[in-house]
Amino acid sequence: GDPVDDNPTGAVEEAAFAAKGLNYRYLTVKVLPKDLEAAMNSVRVFGMRGVNLTMPHKVKVLAYLDELSEAASIIGAVNTVIHREGRLIGENTDGKGFVTALKNEGISLEGKHVTMLGAGGAARAICVECALSRAEHITVINRNAERGSELAALLHEKTNCRAEYLAWEKGMKIPADTEILINGTSAGFSPNVNDMPDIDYSSVTEKMCVCDVVFNPADTVFLKKAAERGAKTVTGLGMLVQQAALNFTLWTGEEAPARVMEEALRREFE
Repeated sequence: GDPVDDNPTGAVEEAAFAAKGLNYRYLTVKVLPKDLEAAMNSVRVFGMRGVNLTMPHKVKVLAYLDELSEAASIIGAVNTVIHREGRLIGENTDGKGFVTALKNEGISLEGKHVTMLGAGGAARAICVECALSRAEHITVINRNAERGSELAALLHEKTNCRAEYLAWEKGMKIPADTEILINGTSAGFSPNVNDMPDIDYSSVTEKMCVCDVVFNPADTVFLKKAAERGAKTVTGLGMLVQQAALNFTLWTGEEAPARVMEEALRREFE
C-alpha cells in the first residue's frame, strides 16, 4: 500500500507466527501505484504465500489476479491475495472478519434487517458478506446518493438480500425494525475520538445490536451512546482481529491463535 507506515497488521501476524512456531515473516512494503504490476509479479517470483493490499491498490490489483472469491467478485475489491501453485487468488476478508466477530458474540445474520451507516470500502465489503450470510434486508444510509444507491443496487442484483438506500439527513432516525446497526464510517477514529455519526440516538433501541468498524479506540462514543440506550454493542477490534486471523489461515493452512493476535493488536494501540 501507500502509505503503510502506521499499519499494525505486521505485528499482529508476526505474533501469530511466533505463537505457532512457524518460520514465516510479514513484511510491510510501500508500493507506489506505478509499481503495482511489478510488485504482484514478485509474489510469484519470490514464492510468497500471499499479500495484503490496502489503499490505493484494492481495486487496481484485480487486473493482475487469476481468480476471485465470490465475495471479492461482488465487492469489486481485494485486500488479500493467496498464492497457490503459481496462481494468484483474490479474497476480501474485511466483511468476513466482521461476520466472524458477530458469530463469536452469538449473533446470527440470517433473516435480519441490517442498517449500514456509510457506503465506502469497508461498508461495501461488510454489506456483501451480510447478504451472503443470509441477511434478509439491508438499508444503506449515506450522504453521497450515487454511492449509496449503487451499493443498494449491487446487493439487490448480486445477492438474495433485499436492499434500499436512504439519504443521510441531519439527525437521521434509524429505521425502527433495524436489528443490526453498523457504523461503516471513520467517525470516531483516533485522533478524532469525540466524533460520532450524526443520527438521532433516541431511535436506537435495546432490541438492536450496534457495531462499529472503528477499532482505535475500540469503545467509541457511538458505541457508548448505543449502550446507554440498552443496545448490545460489538467493537471494531474483533472485526480487525478476525480479519487478520482469516488471512493467517488462508496463507498457512493452520488455525489462527486469535487471542494472541488480539493481545498484539492492543499492545500496538497502547
